[in-house]
Amino acid sequence: MGQQQLLLLILGVIIVGLAIAVGVTMFSAQSTESNKDGITSGLMSIAANAYEYKIRPRTLGGGLPSYVGYSVPLKLQSDENGTYQVFGSITQTQVQIRGISSQNSSWNATCTIDSMGQTMISYNGW
Repeated sequence: MGQQQLLLLILGVIIVGLAIAVGVTMFSAQSTESNKDGITSGLMSIAANAYEYKIRPRTLGGGLPSYVGYSVPLKLQSDENGTYQVFGSITQTQVQIRGISSQNSSWNATCTIDSMGQTMISYNGW
């Protein structure tokens, strides 16, 4: 009887250990997705700001009809999810913004904003 109880105890410890490992993995995956969603939200805010710059007349500090001269405002350059900066060259009809994760610097997303303010986001490393 003692040997059977020992086997059940060992089996119970293994099951609890596996449950903990699965829980940690699920938490990590959720944290990663949450960070990715935060980076996406930050990029969308900056995309809206860039488009506002493009359609604002030059006399009011804008670039009408161009993105040339745009830079990410200081208050939007970083948040708890990551940092953001202009990526590549700015043209009259397009600007790219890159967001780099604060959790892992190899995770990044690039948002391309076209002349109509439409965005396309590509992810790398997630």
